[in-house]
Amino acid sequence: LIQVEVIDELAKLAGVGEQVKAITERAMAGHMDFDESLRSRVALLKGLPESEMKRLADQIPLTPGAEVLIKTLKRLGYKIALISGGFSYFGERLKEKLGLHYVYTNVLEIEDGRLTGRTTGSIVNAQRKADLLEVISQQESIPLESTVAIGDGANDILMLKKAGLGIAFNAKRKTREAAGAAINQKTLASILYLLGITDKDIEEVARS
Repeated sequence: LIQVEVIDELAKLAGVGEQVKAITERAMAGHMDFDESLRSRVALLKGLPESEMKRLADQIPLTPGAEVLIKTLKRLGYKIALISGGFSYFGERLKEKLGLHYVYTNVLEIEDGRLTGRTTGSIVNAQRKADLLEVISQQESIPLESTVAIGDGANDILMLKKAGLGIAFNAKRKTREAAGAAINQKTLASILYLLGITDKDIEEVARS
Protein backbone atom coordinates (compact mmCIF):
# COMPACT_ATOMS: atom_id res chain seq x y z
CA LEU A 1 0.00 0.00 0.00
CA ILE A 2 2.93 2.30 0.68
CA GLN A 3 6.36 2.47 -0.92
CA VAL A 4 8.51 2.28 2.19
CA GLU A 5 9.02 -0.07 5.10
CA VAL A 6 7.99 2.25 7.93
CA ILE A 7 10.14 0.54 10.52
CA ASP A 8 13.21 0.97 8.30
CA GLU A 9 12.45 4.68 7.93
CA LEU A 10 12.00 5.05 11.70
CA ALA A 11 15.29 3.26 12.19
CA LYS A 12 17.09 5.75 9.94
CA LEU A 13 15.71 8.57 12.05
CA ALA A 14 16.90 6.77 15.19
CA GLY A 15 20.38 6.17 13.73
CA VAL A 16 20.04 2.36 13.61
CA GLY A 17 19.06 2.00 9.97
CA GLU A 18 21.45 -0.74 8.89
CA GLN A 19 20.81 -2.91 11.95
CA VAL A 20 17.04 -2.78 11.53
CA LYS A 21 17.13 -3.20 7.74
CA ALA A 22 19.11 -6.43 8.11
CA ILE A 23 16.50 -7.84 10.51
CA THR A 24 13.64 -6.71 8.24
CA GLU A 25 15.13 -8.47 5.23
CA ARG A 26 15.57 -11.72 7.15
CA ALA A 27 11.97 -11.56 8.39
CA MET A 28 10.48 -10.69 4.97
CA ALA A 29 12.33 -13.62 3.41
CA GLY A 30 10.97 -15.98 6.06
CA HIS A 31 14.32 -16.69 7.71
CA MET A 32 13.32 -15.29 11.11
CA ASP A 33 10.27 -15.51 13.37
CA PHE A 34 8.22 -12.34 12.90
CA ASP A 35 7.45 -11.76 16.59
CA GLU A 36 11.11 -12.02 17.48
CA SER A 37 12.16 -9.77 14.60
CA LEU A 38 9.55 -7.13 15.49
CA ARG A 39 10.56 -7.01 19.14
CA SER A 40 14.25 -6.81 18.17
CA ARG A 41 13.66 -3.96 15.74
CA VAL A 42 11.31 -1.98 17.97
CA ALA A 43 13.78 -2.26 20.88
CA LEU A 44 16.35 -0.46 18.73
CA LEU A 45 13.93 2.47 18.31
CA LYS A 46 13.84 3.26 22.02
CA GLY A 47 14.02 7.01 22.67
CA LEU A 48 12.87 8.15 19.23
CA PRO A 49 10.68 11.29 19.64
CA GLU A 50 7.03 11.05 18.61
CA SER A 51 7.56 14.25 16.61
CA GLU A 52 9.80 12.28 14.23
CA MET A 53 7.00 9.75 13.71
CA LYS A 54 4.59 12.55 12.82
CA ARG A 55 7.06 13.99 10.33
CA LEU A 56 7.42 10.60 8.67
CA ALA A 57 3.65 9.98 8.64
CA ASP A 58 3.11 13.26 6.79
CA GLN A 59 5.36 12.24 3.90
CA ILE A 60 4.87 8.49 3.38
CA PRO A 61 4.40 7.82 -0.37
CA LEU A 62 1.50 5.63 -1.45
CA THR A 63 2.16 2.90 -4.00
CA PRO A 64 1.00 4.10 -7.46
CA GLY A 65 -2.57 3.04 -8.12
CA ALA A 66 -3.49 2.65 -4.44
CA GLU A 67 -6.14 5.37 -4.47
CA VAL A 68 -7.65 4.17 -7.78
CA LEU A 69 -7.76 0.58 -6.49
CA ILE A 70 -9.45 1.44 -3.23
CA LYS A 71 -11.88 4.01 -4.63
CA THR A 72 -12.98 1.60 -7.38
CA LEU A 73 -13.40 -1.37 -5.06
CA LYS A 74 -15.34 0.66 -2.50
CA ARG A 75 -17.69 1.93 -5.21
CA LEU A 76 -18.27 -1.67 -6.29
CA GLY A 77 -19.23 -2.66 -2.73
CA TYR A 78 -15.99 -4.18 -1.45
CA LYS A 79 -14.95 -3.78 2.18
CA ILE A 80 -11.28 -2.82 2.51
CA ALA A 81 -9.04 -3.83 5.41
CA LEU A 82 -5.42 -3.01 6.10
CA ILE A 83 -3.94 -5.91 8.09
CA SER A 84 -0.34 -4.99 8.66
CA GLY A 85 2.73 -5.86 10.68
CA GLY A 86 3.36 -2.11 10.63
CA PHE A 87 2.15 0.39 13.21
CA SER A 88 -1.15 1.98 14.18
CA TYR A 89 0.36 5.47 14.21
CA PHE A 90 0.64 5.21 10.42
CA GLY A 91 -2.20 2.78 9.72
CA GLU A 92 -4.82 5.08 11.22
CA ARG A 93 -3.63 7.93 9.01
CA LEU A 94 -3.96 5.70 5.96
CA LYS A 95 -7.43 4.68 7.09
CA GLU A 96 -8.48 8.33 7.26
CA LYS A 97 -6.80 9.31 3.99
CA LEU A 98 -8.09 6.38 1.93
CA GLY A 99 -11.39 5.66 3.66
CA LEU A 100 -10.49 2.12 4.70
CA HIS A 101 -13.11 0.14 6.61
CA TYR A 102 -10.72 -1.74 8.92
CA VAL A 103 -7.15 -1.30 10.13
CA TYR A 104 -5.30 -3.85 12.26
CA THR A 105 -1.68 -3.04 13.08
CA ASN A 106 0.86 -3.18 15.87
CA VAL A 107 0.88 -0.45 18.51
CA LEU A 108 4.11 1.29 19.50
CA GLU A 109 4.27 2.24 23.16
CA ILE A 110 4.94 5.95 23.72
CA GLU A 111 5.78 7.52 27.07
CA ASP A 112 6.64 11.17 27.65
CA GLY A 113 6.66 11.80 23.90
CA ARG A 114 9.20 9.08 23.08
CA LEU A 115 9.14 5.44 22.01
CA THR A 116 9.83 3.00 24.83
CA GLY A 117 11.18 0.28 22.54
CA ARG A 118 8.11 -1.90 23.18
CA THR A 119 4.75 -2.65 21.56
CA THR A 120 1.43 -3.04 23.36
CA GLY A 121 -1.34 -5.56 22.67
CA SER A 122 -1.27 -8.53 20.31
CA ILE A 123 1.38 -8.66 17.60
CA VAL A 124 -0.03 -8.79 14.08
CA ASN A 125 1.98 -11.74 12.81
CA ALA A 126 1.27 -14.27 10.04
CA GLN A 127 -1.29 -16.28 12.04
CA ARG A 128 -3.01 -13.14 13.34
CA LYS A 129 -3.35 -11.81 9.78
CA ALA A 130 -5.04 -15.01 8.65
CA ASP A 131 -7.31 -15.01 11.72
CA LEU A 132 -8.30 -11.37 11.17
CA LEU A 133 -9.25 -12.08 7.57
CA GLU A 134 -11.63 -14.73 8.85
CA VAL A 135 -13.00 -12.48 11.60
CA ILE A 136 -13.76 -9.68 9.14
CA SER A 137 -15.39 -12.05 6.66
CA GLN A 138 -17.66 -13.29 9.45
CA GLN A 139 -18.50 -9.76 10.60
CA GLU A 140 -19.40 -8.74 7.06
CA SER A 141 -21.21 -12.06 6.31
CA ILE A 142 -18.88 -12.62 3.35
CA PRO A 143 -17.81 -16.24 2.74
CA LEU A 144 -14.05 -16.77 2.88
CA GLU A 145 -14.08 -18.01 -0.72
CA SER A 146 -15.28 -14.53 -1.74
CA THR A 147 -12.41 -12.71 -0.02
CA VAL A 148 -9.29 -11.33 -1.70
CA ALA A 149 -5.99 -10.84 0.12
CA ILE A 150 -2.94 -8.99 -1.23
CA GLY A 151 0.53 -9.27 0.25
CA ASP A 152 4.25 -9.26 -0.51
CA GLY A 153 6.11 -10.92 2.36
CA ALA A 154 6.43 -14.25 4.14
CA ASN A 155 4.28 -12.81 6.91
CA ASP A 156 1.34 -12.70 4.45
CA ILE A 157 1.47 -16.33 3.30
CA LEU A 158 -1.11 -17.80 5.73
CA MET A 159 -3.53 -14.97 4.94
CA LEU A 160 -3.04 -15.40 1.18
CA LYS A 161 -3.70 -19.13 1.49
CA LYS A 162 -6.85 -18.61 3.58
CA ALA A 163 -8.43 -16.05 1.22
CA GLY A 164 -10.58 -17.10 -1.71
CA LEU A 165 -8.00 -15.37 -3.91
CA GLY A 166 -4.51 -14.63 -2.59
CA ILE A 167 -2.51 -12.18 -4.72
CA ALA A 168 1.24 -11.75 -4.36
CA PHE A 169 2.08 -8.18 -5.39
CA ASN A 170 5.77 -7.58 -6.26
CA ALA A 171 6.45 -10.30 -3.72
CA LYS A 172 9.35 -12.41 -2.55
CA ARG A 173 9.68 -15.80 -4.28
CA LYS A 174 8.41 -17.78 -1.29
CA THR A 175 5.27 -15.63 -1.16
CA ARG A 176 4.65 -15.84 -4.93
CA GLU A 177 4.80 -19.63 -4.75
CA ALA A 178 2.18 -19.72 -1.98
CA ALA A 179 -0.29 -17.32 -3.61
CA GLY A 180 -3.06 -18.16 -6.05
CA ALA A 181 -1.94 -15.34 -8.35
CA ALA A 182 1.07 -13.07 -8.67
CA ILE A 183 1.45 -9.61 -10.20
CA ASN A 184 4.73 -7.82 -10.86
CA GLN A 185 3.60 -4.35 -11.88
CA LYS A 186 4.36 -0.85 -10.61
CA THR A 187 0.72 0.01 -9.99
CA LEU A 188 -1.75 -1.51 -7.56
CA ALA A 189 -4.52 -0.64 -10.01
CA SER A 190 -3.38 -3.63 -12.10
CA ILE A 191 -5.08 -5.83 -9.50
CA LEU A 192 -8.44 -4.55 -10.75
CA TYR A 193 -7.98 -6.35 -14.07
CA LEU A 194 -7.21 -9.59 -12.25
CA LEU A 195 -10.58 -9.20 -10.50
CA GLY A 196 -12.38 -8.81 -13.83
CA ILE A 197 -12.96 -5.07 -13.46
CA THR A 198 -12.87 -3.23 -16.78
CA ASP A 199 -11.44 0.10 -17.91
CA LYS A 200 -15.03 1.30 -18.27
CA ASP A 201 -15.74 0.54 -14.60
CA ILE A 202 -12.57 2.35 -13.55
CA GLU A 203 -13.34 5.38 -15.74
CA GLU A 204 -16.87 5.64 -14.33
CA VAL A 205 -15.50 5.71 -10.80
CA ALA A 206 -12.83 8.26 -11.76
CA ARG A 207 -15.48 10.58 -13.17
CA SER A 208 -17.71 10.31 -10.10
